[in-house]
Amino acid sequence: MTLRSRFRWAWWLLAYLSLGIGIVGIVVPGLPTTVFVLIATYAAARGSDRLHAWLLAHPRFGPVIVDWQAHGAVSRRAKWAATWTMLACAGVLLLVMPLFAAHRGWMTALPLACMAVVAGWLWRRPEPPGR
Repeated sequence: MTLRSRFRWAWWLLAYLSLGIGIVGIVVPGLPTTVFVLIATYAAARGSDRLHAWLLAHPRFGPVIVDWQAHGAVSRRAKWAATWTMLACAGVLLLVMPLFAAHRGWMTALPLACMAVVAGWLWRRPEPPGR
């Protein structure tokens, strides 16, 4: 028995848990969807052939996953969507955080810095070749 097959149940669990969190992220602002779908795909490839095939064939997730797996690429549309979402979250953060009595400057600066780093990394990713 290989190490991969011995932990197949753990990969299966991680795949479905990540997909569930990703689906919740569709409606919860600030909770990423794409990252969790990519984690689910990675884990499903090791723990659930059926889920992996479903994710690759999905009309919304499939092309994004295939582009990422084949080229490490992110479409310009996805980059803009992520950037605008992070800007909206940053705006909400800047408006809401000062309302809390226990607010400290680092509580605002840390998430803003994380979003800036992610945006910088995201825009450095190549775009997928034309279809």
